[in-house]
Amino acid sequence: MRIVNGLTLFFYTIVFLVLGGFFIAVSLNLVPQETIIDSIAALYAAVNSRLILGITGILLIFISIMVVQLTFGKIQREKTIAFENPDGQVTISLSAIEDFIKRSLRQLPEVKELKPNVRAGKKGILIVNKVTLFSDVNIPETTEKIQNIVKSRVQDMLGVEEPISIRVHVVKIVHKEEAPKSTHKDEKPPQFRGSIEYGNY
Repeated sequence: MRIVNGLTLFFYTIVFLVLGGFFIAVSLNLVPQETIIDSIAALYAAVNSRLILGITGILLIFISIMVVQLTFGKIQREKTIAFENPDGQVTISLSAIEDFIKRSLRQLPEVKELKPNVRAGKKGILIVNKVTLFSDVNIPETTEKIQNIVKSRVQDMLGVEEPISIRVHVVKIVHKEEAPKSTHKDEKPPQFRGSIEYGNY
């Protein structure tokens, strides 16, 4: 796969360099107009040249379609985690794992907000957590607590043996908002002092 990607990248680099150089030469008038016209006339006159040009165009289109399919397939694979069960393959969306992590840490009092980003690769699963913490917490202890909870919950959920790496990035530290206290503790709720009249039926 790496060889195919390398050859494709090399091929497209050469094509774009040639086209870019040609366009620059034309814009600077380094290539005479007569030369371009003569070259095009020679291509139209020679059957073999037109055949080679047509085959080259077909190959370029075919290679472009293959590159798009490979890239799209790679993107789709990177968005899911797949493992084999006795009855067949099972895939889990990375967004589903991210939602699960958010729910798992929602009740953690030290964390105001958490945004996980799950990435799956050949080396295992990488989970990057962007967190907003309250200012009265111990950051090393809290981040270690987050790492332990995320790792254990994800391992229990997936049940896979792939290595899971947990990173925590503290993006903001905020003060915890206190509930407003009433200044009149002994104040009683207002009572209705008017009289109630009932009509005669």
